[in-house]
Amino acid sequence: MASHALILLQIIVLSSLAATAFSLSPYYYKNICPQALPTIKTLVEAAVYKERRMGASLLRLHFHDCFVNGCDASILLDPSPTIDSEKGALANQNSARGFEVIDEIKAEVDKICGRPVVSCADILAVAARDSVVALGGPSWKVRLGRRDSTTASRTQADIDIPSPLMDLPALINNFRNQGLNQRDLVALSGGHTIGFAQCLAFRGRIYNATNIDPSFAKERRATCPRTGGDTTLAPLDSTAARFDTAYFNSLVKQRGLLTSDQALFSGGSTDNLVNTYRLYPQVFRKDFAQSMIKMGNIKSLTGNQGQIRANCRMVKN
Repeated sequence: MASHALILLQIIVLSSLAATAFSLSPYYYKNICPQALPTIKTLVEAAVYKERRMGASLLRLHFHDCFVNGCDASILLDPSPTIDSEKGALANQNSARGFEVIDEIKAEVDKICGRPVVSCADILAVAARDSVVALGGPSWKVRLGRRDSTTASRTQADIDIPSPLMDLPALINNFRNQGLNQRDLVALSGGHTIGFAQCLAFRGRIYNATNIDPSFAKERRATCPRTGGDTTLAPLDSTAARFDTAYFNSLVKQRGLLTSDQALFSGGSTDNLVNTYRLYPQVFRKDFAQSMIKMGNIKSLTGNQGQIRANCRMVKN
């Protein structure tokens, strides 16, 4: 009996050690390459200084990466005979951007570290955090140690990345499938406090929706006609280059740009959260940071899983 108990204890300890060895940690690169994170920060700040919109683009890359089979940099892989590139998915085609910034960061980090030790997946996660900070948003300790995928799935991207046309039940279900709750949904949607959307994504709302401020609809129609102009951009809120709570204020005024934005304040279960974030910016900032950490943990590859790519756009042979 004592022997059985001892064996059981050993199994528990070994399991615990294995989990610890392969779990993500903010300090993963502390000894491996201490200059990795400062290098990423410097290059992200330079990219955002050059073009404020880039901050939102880098945040979106991380989001779209994590929602498709986890945060594994699969979104960065170019099409090839063996890669069904997620860049061709409906949510990414002619829309996802910032790939050249990630390439530049990867090259510089590998140079500083002396070899490819920082994964493209970790670069995406850190670049998203540094982009938010550069635009006035909160900071958080990014958990690190992800490895890069050797596959991609455009089909899965079309299924898993939330559509701008989704209503509240669809959004709740979409996030639940990723292990995220309604608080995460509203907090992470608050990332739309920065950036722009294409006319194609909001045309139906500004011409057909009833839960929209008429003057706002008229304003948006001026640059988004019923036909043509699909890629014309409009800001997601009134301060698209600053991380603040203007996004939530716009929802209360029925000035949400996307159907999926306004769905968060439409008489449903998330109305109270929208009001909370609108009235208490510090609560939004705290919840956004926590939800980003939570999202960054989705199905991460660790240990001997996946690989560390030398080029973020292709699998290492």
